[in-house]
Amino acid sequence: MATTTTAIARPKGGAFLLEQCAPEEIFTPEDFTDEHRAIAKTTEEFFAKEVAPNLEAIQHHEPGVATGILKKSGELGLTGVIIPEKFGGMEMDLTSMMIVAERISGDGSYSGWHGAHTGIGTMPLVLFGTEEQKQKYLPRLAKAEMIAAYCLTEPQAGSDAMAIKTRADLSPDGTHYVLNGQKMWITNGGAADLYTVFAKVGGEDKKITAFLVERAFGAQPGNEEKKMGIKGSSTTAVYLDNVKVPVENVLGEIGRGHIIAFNILNLGRLKLGPFAIGGCTHVLAISLKYAKERRAFGHQIGDFGMIQHKLAEMAVRTYVAESMSYRVVGMIQSMLEDFSWDRPDAAQTMMKAVEEYAAECSYIKIFASEVLDYVVDEGVQIHGGYGYHQDYAVERAYRDSRINRIFEGTNEINRLLATGMLLKRAMKGELPLVEAVKKLQAEVLAGPTLGGGAIDQTKLVANAKKVALFAIGIAYQKYMAALEQQQEVIAAITDVAMNVFAMESALLRTQKMGVGKSAENAMDMTKVFFGEAMETIESSARTVLAACSEGDALRMNLAVLKRFTKYEPVNAIALRRKIATRLLDAGRYIV
Repeated sequence: MATTTTAIARPKGGAFLLEQCAPEEIFTPEDFTDEHRAIAKTTEEFFAKEVAPNLEAIQHHEPGVATGILKKSGELGLTGVIIPEKFGGMEMDLTSMMIVAERISGDGSYSGWHGAHTGIGTMPLVLFGTEEQKQKYLPRLAKAEMIAAYCLTEPQAGSDAMAIKTRADLSPDGTHYVLNGQKMWITNGGAADLYTVFAKVGGEDKKITAFLVERAFGAQPGNEEKKMGIKGSSTTAVYLDNVKVPVENVLGEIGRGHIIAFNILNLGRLKLGPFAIGGCTHVLAISLKYAKERRAFGHQIGDFGMIQHKLAEMAVRTYVAESMSYRVVGMIQSMLEDFSWDRPDAAQTMMKAVEEYAAECSYIKIFASEVLDYVVDEGVQIHGGYGYHQDYAVERAYRDSRINRIFEGTNEINRLLATGMLLKRAMKGELPLVEAVKKLQAEVLAGPTLGGGAIDQTKLVANAKKVALFAIGIAYQKYMAALEQQQEVIAAITDVAMNVFAMESALLRTQKMGVGKSAENAMDMTKVFFGEAMETIESSARTVLAACSEGDALRMNLAVLKRFTKYEPVNAIALRRKIATRLLDAGRYIV
């Protein structure tokens, strides 16, 4: 398996709140190897040659078009990037998988086909399958000769995945399970040949189990759903009516299906980051082109300050999402330095690495999906009335984007999960969060230290971390073990911590670049983002403090918050104009 070439730190998940990290210890897109760049180029060329000319056909579900393109990508190895060579894959690293995801995501519909097949469709088998199961199915999945789908959601079980009703009953002779139930919103459902289906053995809640179900066994997809966006992707119900599944097609262990589901969703959340980044860069390029072509009042609209504000802000947020995503990819990859699929514990090692950074994966899912929503919305606005017309690609991108805040667990669920996971690790003694909060409380009681002048960006990040710890401490003092029931408070804490992680990721990447034009542009974007992030952090922390204290205690807590969120604003207008000018000259997203 190819690996990153930079010496990445290996912190505990969530430790970014407690520790300092040096720029050289994070992975960034600037660290891509020649192999990474080659797979990026191959994917970009494939998209331009095979996907882009067929977008209308994909949108209208012309028979065989999307699946045919998917099979062509399989011939290039793009559907088998991380699959071991002995099963027909390319056996590249996690970074390569993310690069392909980013470069394939210029269209939401096709990326739905590709992403569902290579991610949640295939990875359960890669990570949890037996040798015999892998030999039987992976070579065909690697080449997209079989198309895969993942069947967890049901009509009454969405975010609450453990509420599924589909059941599996062992036949009297013990040779097969009989599956009965209905799955809903299954991506690739209408064309899949192999479904990973979750069911409760004997209907028992404690026996959720995954099964490899071939369509030939009798699984029946329903009609294509009529969706707001990603119209060219396949989304159907899947009906299981006395479907006989051989016992050898149980994936993993009986009663351990939830382990498969949760691990695959963590990986899917990580992968959604590059998918969103690819969508952002695509829409930004479209918007830059339009801003240079469209004229009003004797000027191209790209000359106007309000348009430049939008273009620059689209790039700023994309840069931050990109920095966060590849930082986490690098963190996971750092735990896979000597990884080999030949090792008997390979799958467990991969899962443990992804699970370690489950909170950070949730941050990426939330942040990147919301950045993409911002970018497509401003893309439509830049196009004006034409952005509302279906003849323009930005209109489709606007509709396609909306699903990402629902995919892989809603953003609301992920806001609860991210902070919830950190609190659970702290309670288990796996993350010294309690000690850090107590240390901060002692600092607060000691009062502010003397000093003045501007606060540099490194100090801003350190102070932002203190805000997160302060909010956690105040919230826990108020609610104790019942804190997890206070959803609004948990979500606000997540917004604080997520923006801390975003600030630090952008700053470390920028510092790592050193000097030069790219470094200068990166610093401009980082400065703009810091002002916005600090406002979000202060606002979210106020929400927590007001919910957890009152009277004199609240006033004292707000004074502490003000102390830690103090910063000197930059001339964001001038910086955005500078960023936008560089973007307009390039005609695309650049750093």
